[in-house]
Amino acid sequence: MRKETEKQVVKTYNKFISADLIGDIRRLIETARHNIAVTVNAGLTILYWQIGSRIRQDILKEKRADYGKEIISTLSIQLVKEFGNGFSRPNLFRMVRFEDHAVRDKNPG
Repeated sequence: MRKETEKQVVKTYNKFISADLIGDIRRLIETARHNIAVTVNAGLTILYWQIGSRIRQDILKEKRADYGKEIISTLSIQLVKEFGNGFSRPNLFRMVRFEDHAVRDKNPG
């Protein structure tokens, strides 16, 4: 008997939820998810550019020295331990290239 009562409550309750309300709430959730993704992507782009800039300026000293590659390897080991594989050696070099291209595109010539 209890299950029948629970089903009736759900059925009765569902009658009060309009399709407009559900649709509006779904759109709010989808819009919020989209806005969060855009914000996170923008934040990560800025972060990667800043990391690339710091590495290029502080470690590589605007040069492509071999010792800089060793320092980047050491840096990546420390960062991976703390923050995960997103900061691996190849990814750090990608960040340097990203920053380098962004600067070159901003200041052609």
